[in-house]
Amino acid sequence: MAATRVLGNLSAETTAFFLCDMQERFRPAIRFFPEILQIGQRLVEASKILDIPLIVTEQYPKGLGSTVAELDVSSAKVVVPKTKFSMVVPEVEDVLKTMPAVRSVVLFGIEAHVCVQQTALDLLARGMDVHVIADATSSRSQMDRVYAFDRLRQAGAVVTTSESTLLQLVADKNHPKFKEIQGLIKVSAPDSGLVPKM
Repeated sequence: MAATRVLGNLSAETTAFFLCDMQERFRPAIRFFPEILQIGQRLVEASKILDIPLIVTEQYPKGLGSTVAELDVSSAKVVVPKTKFSMVVPEVEDVLKTMPAVRSVVLFGIEAHVCVQQTALDLLARGMDVHVIADATSSRSQMDRVYAFDRLRQAGAVVTTSESTLLQLVADKNHPKFKEIQGLIKVSAPDSGLVPKM
């Protein structure tokens, strides 16, 4: 059976952003944490600018702490504590039910090979289009991170970058929010180990 072709089209009206477990206790352990945090900040800000719903989870916050202070998640539809690795827990499913137009999820955070991967697979199984933001997603191990991206591509997710995604969401320089989004990406995304040094 031939694999289904994923076009990966995005529109702000049919998209939600999922921020996965960007918590304080992970800071010293995750490869390229400062870089993915910088991109995470851009994405959270873009969700506000484009009025895209933001859903946030925290893995066992009692032990691992809250979402890092640099990420202002006060505008999130929900911030859900969880012990399941996938973000697709009943509280998140309840929020999705209130947004029937949402067909695509822009997913980022940690860890690529655990919570992000399991979230993506759960969403794909529910028929959602999933866009994993590689420059805003990492793991403790670069090997786990890279192989997670490979597996997600094979499963039908789009593995892409923050700049590509944000420009796809505005789609036109005449979009009323284009200048604000352009301001977010004016400085190129930091290198986070995804491209070999030349």
